[in-house]
Amino acid sequence: MKLVVRVKLLPTPVQAAVLEATLHACNEAATWAADVAFTTKAMKPLALRKHTYQQIRARWRLGAQAAQHVIKKSCDAYTALRANLRNGNYGKPGSKRYAKATGKPVAFRQDAAQPYDDRMLSWQHHARTVSIWTTSGRMKNVAFTGEAGQLAVVAARRQGESDLICQGGQWFLLATCEITEAEPNTHLVGFVGVDLGIVNIATTSTGKRHSGRRLNRRREADRSLRSKLQKRGTKSAKRRAKKHAGKEARRARDINHKISKRIVAEAQRTGRGIALEDLTGIRERARLKKPQRVTLHSWSFHQLGAFIAYKAKRAGVPVVHIDPAYTSRECSHCHHVEKANRSTQAVFTCRSCGFAEHADRNASHNISHRGWYQWVRGAESHAPALTLIA
Repeated sequence: MKLVVRVKLLPTPVQAAVLEATLHACNEAATWAADVAFTTKAMKPLALRKHTYQQIRARWRLGAQAAQHVIKKSCDAYTALRANLRNGNYGKPGSKRYAKATGKPVAFRQDAAQPYDDRMLSWQHHARTVSIWTTSGRMKNVAFTGEAGQLAVVAARRQGESDLICQGGQWFLLATCEITEAEPNTHLVGFVGVDLGIVNIATTSTGKRHSGRRLNRRREADRSLRSKLQKRGTKSAKRRAKKHAGKEARRARDINHKISKRIVAEAQRTGRGIALEDLTGIRERARLKKPQRVTLHSWSFHQLGAFIAYKAKRAGVPVVHIDPAYTSRECSHCHHVEKANRSTQAVFTCRSCGFAEHADRNASHNISHRGWYQWVRGAESHAPALTLIA
């Protein structure tokens, strides 16, 4: 299993200026190469290399490996664009979004990530420094830091490329590590059903409820502050807005890491698997009023599900995804399905058997049941073979 570890660099002001110039040069070259690919329709690395390699090396003073990565990065961007178009992420052909996405070449931000392989980047883990290629030559003794456990993973398991990126004036290396998965538990006693939501971020069938009230209030405060600063438009307002950029996403990411860690730890401790709803396409399916759309699109359910999935793999906990249809309307006792069963957001009362429960808790039980049925139907039979006696 591949795991990306974020390592923070601590360059001096001089080193930071060199890294910035290098990143800007690489992304300018990538934007130019993407424009050539768009014009010539040469969107494969080998074909694009014939049109751009020599000019990139001469014009932006990039090394051979850096030029190769720039060309590949441009081609990968078009590959990702085609995949998004096929999946309908830019609407239907002929729509404004579709036309806008296909009507111009791909462009890269100045601070977009740049891949580095082992020829361009070497790690000195004992000294906590890296030696990195730049447009001004090889730059040594660039310090880095991070959490001790993550740095140990990088030292022991790093493989392949690492990406150099600048965010908010801070420098990071995104190191790809190959992690050995634990042997999955095939003798489960049940499943922990996880109901994902906005009011309650996650509710488990074992009784744990992770409230989203505090996060939602902070999000509303952040949106209000951004709107206020944008309307003001002064230099100090722009400076403050830049300082707060990405804060909401980092907060949500931290909360999702903590929640996923607790859910996986509980499932591992109790010998259970984890059942999640397959919420793919829910943003397109949902029909909401305009004030509710911002809340829905701020809901990071996919990130939380991804965190649960990779942590579960490391712990050997099986994860299944079930059909979410009617999990909030179905009674977990008698399985009667009716819209009126859920009278409010928080209250579930079955119109057939009278069972009453918190709505999210009831839904989590349904998810747990469906996860178990799906596991049993798909599990290999271990019944002993029959012996015929003549």
